[in-house]
Amino acid sequence: MREAGQRTVLAFDFGTKSIGVAVGQEITGTASPLSALKAQDGIPDWQKVGQLFEDWAPDLAVVGLPLNMDGTEQEVTLRAKKFANRLNGRFKVKVDTWDERLSTADAKSMLFELGGYKKLTKEKIDSVSACVIFTSWAENQY
Repeated sequence: MREAGQRTVLAFDFGTKSIGVAVGQEITGTASPLSALKAQDGIPDWQKVGQLFEDWAPDLAVVGLPLNMDGTEQEVTLRAKKFANRLNGRFKVKVDTWDERLSTADAKSMLFELGGYKKLTKEKIDSVSACVIFTSWAENQY
């Protein structure tokens, strides 16, 4: 594994129907959106997730935690934690969870600035949200 500050990170914006995905580089503090994963009741196609880990060989993963605005957990928070645990168990990679409050709003704002309403597809919003999660996580590592 590469040392902190040099790592490749897969970031996930967990949802029950769609899971946004981004690949980030700590050295630049930036991430690029990848295709969102379709999910059925929060369960992705694990083969496609495995392909992401094979393609990008991340040093760790970050899963956004959907908390209420007051910081309390909700049903989907527990499911996101379960998803994070499954990533760790299946792919033997360290998984951090990160407060994702307002990441979707930030992603929508970024996409709107880039191209108006036509850019606001669900898949793009989810994966840009994963970029926002990575960036927020990376900014708070040092």
